[in-house]
Amino acid sequence: MSDILESKLVRSGTWGSLWLDGEQVSECYGCQIKVNKTKDDVARCRTLVSGKKLTGVSVTGTVRIYNATSRLIEMEAAAINNGTDLRHTIISNLDDPDNPNNQRIAVKGVSFDDLTLADWEAAKLGTIEAPFTAESYEVLDS
Repeated sequence: MSDILESKLVRSGTWGSLWLDGEQVSECYGCQIKVNKTKDDVARCRTLVSGKKLTGVSVTGTVRIYNATSRLIEMEAAAINNGTDLRHTIISNLDDPDNPNNQRIAVKGVSFDDLTLADWEAAKLGTIEAPFTAESYEVLDS
């Protein structure tokens, strides 16, 4: 194996796609999903430097979409008004033809943190960022 990265293997977001509850979100132009670690300090003898112990994780992310449909408003508004918190499944797929490995991630128990009802500006493309938390994730393809 070479110690120099083959640049063609770097995945391009151009080849990304996103599914929300089994339906492709064609207006999606970006997605980020993270696993955030919670660590506690561990005091240790004979050193002033604390160690770190993993004590939990959380899953967060953001879906970025063009404001071309009212998909999220239609899904979430009635539930919010009724006091319920809908849970969704998101599948992110990044399948760059130059990379032999597809990268597909599923997050489950997705709860959007906010709902953008309006956000626009003259002479500017309409975009919406929808941050979320999730209860679990699974690497489907790597």
